[in-house]
Amino acid sequence: MDRSDQPGTVAPAISAVVLAAGTGSRFGGTKQLARLRGKPLVQHAIDAAAGEVDEVVVVLGHDADAVASALRLPPRGRIVPNPRYAEGQASSLAAGLRACAPTSAAAVVLLADQPGIRPEHVRALVAAFRARPAPAIRLRFADAPGPALLHRGIWPELERLEGDAGARAWLDAHPEVVSWVELDEPAPRDVDRPEDLDRA
Repeated sequence: MDRSDQPGTVAPAISAVVLAAGTGSRFGGTKQLARLRGKPLVQHAIDAAAGEVDEVVVVLGHDADAVASALRLPPRGRIVPNPRYAEGQASSLAAGLRACAPTSAAAVVLLADQPGIRPEHVRALVAAFRARPAPAIRLRFADAPGPALLHRGIWPELERLEGDAGARAWLDAHPEVVSWVELDEPAPRDVDRPEDLDRA
């Protein structure tokens, strides 16, 4: 990808962290492997990020071997195991952030169950950060907030989260650090149950 904002300058590296370690309890099994439009559910998040960031870190936990074998990673993609995945999403977020390259200035966090997030959504977050870095930059769809880009400066706080809170709860509790990218379109649906695949 072209990381030059102006002649003679190099933009800071940005990672993507795909959280795909959950048990899929509401889905009734390993939803990361559910097929949607010809590929596993988690592959949609990987593909949305692959061409827009400098590396893609995929955090796996439940049924990790089966999920890993089904993935097509981009050239700068890698898998990070989270042996503590049963403790909740916060442990996967921490594992993903800790695994990002030391040169990464920020990370876009994506969930494995949001196949409607597209490359242009990730691109909008990256462009906003390159134009005006902020502690957190978040998409705001017409009817709901969406994924966020998180500056390395707040990672230590996020890595101390516990349970299923994740970055969303922390951002909701710290609105003063969030810059928004407004989008005039409905928020993509999460896939929580098998019937959600049809709506997705």
